[in-house]
Amino acid sequence: MKRLTLLLGCALLFAGFAQAAEKPLIRIGARVFTEQTLLAEITSQYLRTKGYDTQVTGGLGSNLARSAQESGQLDLLWEYTGVSLVAYNHVTEKLDSAQSFAKVKELDAQKGLVWLSPSKFSNTYALALPDTTAKAYPQINTISELNTVMQAEAKTNHLVALDTEFANRSDGMAGMVELYGMNLTRKNTRQMDAGLVYTALRNGQVFAGLVYTTDGRLNAFKLKLLEDDKHYFPDYTAAPVVRQVYLDAHPKLAEELKPLAELFDDATMRALNARVDVDHESPSSVAADFLRQHPLN
Repeated sequence: MKRLTLLLGCALLFAGFAQAAEKPLIRIGARVFTEQTLLAEITSQYLRTKGYDTQVTGGLGSNLARSAQESGQLDLLWEYTGVSLVAYNHVTEKLDSAQSFAKVKELDAQKGLVWLSPSKFSNTYALALPDTTAKAYPQINTISELNTVMQAEAKTNHLVALDTEFANRSDGMAGMVELYGMNLTRKNTRQMDAGLVYTALRNGQVFAGLVYTTDGRLNAFKLKLLEDDKHYFPDYTAAPVVRQVYLDAHPKLAEELKPLAELFDDATMRALNARVDVDHESPSSVAADFLRQHPLN
């Protein structure tokens, strides 16, 4: 009897190992900001319901994440069209959303990376006004109108807050200043960490500031987004990007991720980001709650 029990126990144990071994492992990367952490966590929890074993590596810089995927150390990343165009493929021509997606899909395919069905949100740059400025200047609704007011009131020295990276990139402040004919100098700009830009705007310490269009603090801090009326900022539509080798081995992945990607639009991402950045909830609990509210078969 003891021998039979032992054999049965071993059989169940090996069956458990075999079942676990049947689960394909997918290695998901995330860059070092809230939205990326959330997208990776939601994707991980969702794919576990589809029979995958998931491994998430977060806190990565853009170049490190991209290199890890190209070298086969990561299988899946949520990427943005504008990042791939400008940073990885060095495309400088102005493209709309559809053109951008088609271009990165073509160029990254040559590197063994496949862009799957995109989300409905674009986390691009924007200039925003604090609530006090927006109420004092209701005529400012576009970047051109902001520039008109700043030129007319040059002696007032209205401050504009910019994150350090954007302020020093050739495709950042320099290009925006040239296109809009803005007079932004060291005198009327303040370079700071991206998070501090939101603090400065909330506290009314600056006249305007550079923000991201899906940041959760936009609504929480009552910031007014200005229209990029000359279309300077690139499209940054987000989509899951997977290695071709992995997709060939697991062809159902593309169809499985499509309905998940379609759940995300600008308003949804702002609300999710706010729960972490403003309400201080954990990304894992926000992800679990989101998937409970949006069950996918």
